[in-house]
Amino acid sequence: MITNTIYRQVERLSELLRADSRAEGLEHGLQPVQLEILHYLAMCNRFSDTPMAVVEYLGVTKGTVSQTLKVLEQKGLVYKVADEEDKRSFHLKLTTEGKQLVQTLFPTSLFETAVARLPNRQQEEVSRSLHTLLHSLLQANGQKTFGVCQSCRYNRRRQDGSYFCNLVKVALDRSDIELLCREHEPSERALSQ
Repeated sequence: MITNTIYRQVERLSELLRADSRAEGLEHGLQPVQLEILHYLAMCNRFSDTPMAVVEYLGVTKGTVSQTLKVLEQKGLVYKVADEEDKRSFHLKLTTEGKQLVQTLFPTSLFETAVARLPNRQQEEVSRSLHTLLHSLLQANGQKTFGVCQSCRYNRRRQDGSYFCNLVKVALDRSDIELLCREHEPSERALSQ
């Protein structure tokens, strides 16, 4: 059955990527979950940089995230910023050192080498296929897509070229629309790609 073949291929890819990432992370004294949180925070926007969003994205417990964030703060890789509207909430930000580390470790050099070996057309085909599979898996599981605002149904481009989120009713800057958002819902155009 093709489902079993696809599953084994994706599982093997995941294991190879995880092992490579784990090895590079250990060189910097970081555990896999710590790396995953750093990587997520480097990719998410200002609406998605909360501990709860990390829990949702990684599918781990609140306790795991809480303990991991303490370690990352102690290592000087992450810091907290109080939410301006809700003082009980806070946002997670990467320090300069945290940002540099993520840029160094992601994507891993092994992954970059493997992708570079594929012709451009094949890279695009793989990307499209993986996008379709990921979207299908998220739909089947009822999980949030955590996509970029640029492909979200709530994102509106104004006549002056600026962007606006129709869900939270706030202006978006260029960096917002290129980052992951926990409120993302694919637009019809994004679903057809």
